Amino acid sequence: MKKIIARDEELKIFRKILSSKKAEFLAVYGRRRVGKTYIIREFFSENSVLCEITGRKGEPMAQQLAEVASSVGETFFKGVALETPENWHKAFELILKNVKNEDEWKKKSFVLFLDELPWLSTDRSDCVSALDYYWNKYFSRLPHFKLIICGSAASWMLDKIINAKGGLHNRLTQTLLLKPFDLTKTAQYLKYLGIRWSQKQILSLYMVMGGIPYYLDQLNSEDSLVQNINRLCFTEGGLFQLEFSKLFTSLFDMAEENLSLVRAIASQNKGLSRAALLDKLNLSSGGALSARLSELESAGFIKAYRPFGKTARDSFYRVIDEYVLFYLHWIEESLRSGHSFAEGYWETKQNTPSFHSWSGFSFENICIKHVEKIRQKLGLNRIGCLYSSWFYSPPKGSDKTGAQVDLLIDRDDGVISLCEIKYSDKVYVLDKATAKNIHNKADVFTEITHTTKQIEIVAVTTFGVKPGLWADEVIQQEVQASDLF
Repeated sequence: MKKIIARDEELKIFRKILSSKKAEFLAVYGRRRVGKTYIIREFFSENSVLCEITGRKGEPMAQQLAEVASSVGETFFKGVALETPENWHKAFELILKNVKNEDEWKKKSFVLFLDELPWLSTDRSDCVSALDYYWNKYFSRLPHFKLIICGSAASWMLDKIINAKGGLHNRLTQTLLLKPFDLTKTAQYLKYLGIRWSQKQILSLYMVMGGIPYYLDQLNSEDSLVQNINRLCFTEGGLFQLEFSKLFTSLFDMAEENLSLVRAIASQNKGLSRAALLDKLNLSSGGALSARLSELESAGFIKAYRPFGKTARDSFYRVIDEYVLFYLHWIEESLRSGHSFAEGYWETKQNTPSFHSWSGFSFENICIKHVEKIRQKLGLNRIGCLYSSWFYSPPKGSDKTGAQVDLLIDRDDGVISLCEIKYSDKVYVLDKATAKNIHNKADVFTEITHTTKQIEIVAVTTFGVKPGLWADEVIQQEVQASDLF
């Protein structure tokens, strides 16, 4: 077995499944390229008899069933070709016959791994109902039998399996959402790859590709961070130039519609409301929009945020996938303009206004994703907290000032922490104008929300805030990028 890095919690679940004295049924889902197939294949091929059947997107049922015959032949008959089953009932009957007759189960468990189940389950194929039948009647009665289903089409997995009101939903014994690495695990994985970069460099890398293991595998340890980004993103035919279209077409049946929605949301750094999306995309009905938003959120591309004091209907959606944001902001814009990427292209962008704007928003996204690390730094582990954002736009003609809070932590100890997130290449210097703006923000928030809680200002920066008159007066607590690791 190859070494599995930074997946300790997932491995605990796998070990528990194998040690169980009864049949187990695990559903795994998560974003494309996050490593679902790898971790399942590497662990269970070493610790059990693994029969892996992989769905093929867009292929007819006959081709999917041929994959069953090939996998069963490989598992039980040393690769001997078997006749393709006529349907899914025959396919699972073939598996059952061989599982029941083996003596191997005295030593190891048998794992049936249905990878990319959404692709295996073609229209009118009866794959899911046949699996439900055989699991309920036969497989669940075999203590050595472990069933694992997996899919990158997260919305399909949730709608058809995990959250379905009947069928396989009632059969699952375990579900697992395989998430991208956070900053801590990214640093751990890079060390395994022989890449020893500073936390600042890792943070900069994370802004480009997030914690996606497959993307991290493409890095060359002999090159610098900037050289790697140039090669992957700004060289003709580079992986990250080609990955974007595959990312959506491989996951969604309505890829173009979902991509249009992502572009619309990404056009505003702070995201868009549902009403604004309907208006921007000229949609008259919210039903289709709800389905698209659900798909994109399940796949990890967007996230709904409820502003403080608002209901779910007032949620804003923002793009949270680092690679998608980077592609839309940098790669696509340059490709669309017909720009010819020169060697060292990324270096030339480091001090531009566009780079500073993108960096600030990307850092803000990362901080929101790592909000539990911020909570730990503030010593709030044992205090209940709700996370949100907040903004206020005064009506026309009003003499009031608008205000916006990047991250708000509403605490059960009678305090609300207003987090000011600032990205900088060095220690942040708080000047008089910014201090006044923060004071005003706190005053407006208190007045508009009518809160009676204590207001605390927290500065979340890359390298901390330089001590000084204005910083000492305004900032009560600090969190640095190093605290997110």
